[in-house]
Amino acid sequence: QGKFTLLLDTRTDGSFLVHHFLSFYLRAGCKVCFVALLQSFSHYNIVAQKLGVSLTAAKERGQLVFLEGLKSCLDLLFTEEEQPGQPHPLQFMSSSNLRALFDFVRASLAPSGSSSWQGPVLLVDDLSVLLSLGAAPVAVLDFIHYCRVVVCSQLKGNIVVLVHSNEGSEDEENKLVVNSLCHHSDLILWVEGLATGFCKDVHGQIKIIRRLSLELKAEQDQVQIYQYKIQDRNVTFFAPGLSTAVL
Repeated sequence: QGKFTLLLDTRTDGSFLVHHFLSFYLRAGCKVCFVALLQSFSHYNIVAQKLGVSLTAAKERGQLVFLEGLKSCLDLLFTEEEQPGQPHPLQFMSSSNLRALFDFVRASLAPSGSSSWQGPVLLVDDLSVLLSLGAAPVAVLDFIHYCRVVVCSQLKGNIVVLVHSNEGSEDEENKLVVNSLCHHSDLILWVEGLATGFCKDVHGQIKIIRRLSLELKAEQDQVQIYQYKIQDRNVTFFAPGLSTAVL
């Protein structure tokens, strides 16, 4: 409880981790606010069904609050009339801050008297899209900071955020966001493509960094490295060099 998990991907697609955490928290009975900026609801629902979870059923019973970023952007750009008293969650596209998006998250995860969920969870896929839509890096970091205060500190929930990390890129704004989030994360799952290129039996490697230094115990961060292969319904992890293709 109260943990901030950062998902990073470099030279590969780390979205399989998003699907894992989404299905994991829904099966655990948590209240989930999913800010999906990268794919449509139907895409996430199809993958979730393969993992044994129905997002449609979760929405109907009030366990899942889903913000479909692609559709919301179109609604905001091509709808002239605003709903009175209800600012659009992606209002930052025409203003300079993410206050409306934060208010949406806070309202979605606010505890209710009849709620029987295990705990609140904020899931964002992916944060880099906010920068592409025109949000300033400082505004993105402020948004995450306030979400951590409400979700992690006050409600004792969890936050899972995916961000793209392009090594060697000249995108200074994305570098600033990635570096700042790395310093404040309790757990970092860093997915990287193989330096040697494509391999049929090894799709990449994942670096698991447990930020023990954040707990002020003068301990070094714990780092574990595995390689993985993505299958239809699950992911196989193994130590580097120990794939079935090598053995």
